[in-house]
Amino acid sequence: MKRSEFIRNSLLTAGAITTGAGLTNTFAAEKTNDTLSDKTFNLDYAPHQGMFQNHAGKSFLDQIQFMYDKGFRSIEDNGYLGRSVEEQEKIGNLLAKLGMRMGVFVVDGGDNWKTSLTTGKKEFKDKFIETCKKSVEAAKRCNAKWLTVVPGFYERNLPYGNQFANVIDAMRAGAEIFEPHGLIMVLETLSDTPELFLQKTNETYAVCKAVNSPSCKILYDIYHMQRTEGDLIKTIDRCWDEIAYIQIGDNPGRKEPTTGEINYKNLFKHLHNKGYKGVMGMEHGNSKGGKEGELAVISAYRAEDNFL
Repeated sequence: MKRSEFIRNSLLTAGAITTGAGLTNTFAAEKTNDTLSDKTFNLDYAPHQGMFQNHAGKSFLDQIQFMYDKGFRSIEDNGYLGRSVEEQEKIGNLLAKLGMRMGVFVVDGGDNWKTSLTTGKKEFKDKFIETCKKSVEAAKRCNAKWLTVVPGFYERNLPYGNQFANVIDAMRAGAEIFEPHGLIMVLETLSDTPELFLQKTNETYAVCKAVNSPSCKILYDIYHMQRTEGDLIKTIDRCWDEIAYIQIGDNPGRKEPTTGEINYKNLFKHLHNKGYKGVMGMEHGNSKGGKEGELAVISAYRAEDNFL
């Protein structure tokens, strides 16, 4: 599943935001076993809207409550910036009430999935700056800390070095906006298309080093990096000082851990041993439909989180 599909799905369901009644009693009535214990996890995994809608219903607020009841302590909401202010505030208020964290939402003014910042054109940089400023206000409503940034596609008419410099210039402008607010834009390296400018971790690492700001770091998406470079643990260690956020998805298929080839229990143990305290975004689909598929997701995370 592509990031653009996650965002599109989030926006399509953004209106389903009202709370329901009697949620606690409903969820308490669900039969669970030891594998689906409601205790908190060793790492901070963050589901997204729609992942548990068969249990919790269409309302995102009800889904957040269900996530909390099942032991999750963070959420992700890629399309959060596209929600109404009222919806953003409702989400933020519920997270604060439950003591949950907001993971990333995407800084997207419409230029992420085309040739844009690599060109050095003022129109794209201005739009990016405008979207960063809008994102600051949105982040305040949910106490967000991390924001996903994708600098777009290659400009095939420019040498790589010029494109690299253009991206650094834009990221520095974004960092200047986020730094005073303690926000961190996390640059995501992706595998969706060979047109994307950032495709390997070392490239994103170089951008972050050049920008040289606490507000410009790496979003390390394990699914994408398994596809483009592999050697996950060594790559994580090599770029660790610039990694501020991590996302999850097994490969092939981009579903929950245990459905593909990635040894997530070893990865989770490695990240825990390194002292990682950040959010682990569950940016993947469910391998099975219905309530059965939703319980399978929870069961998979319980199994892979059992590394101590």
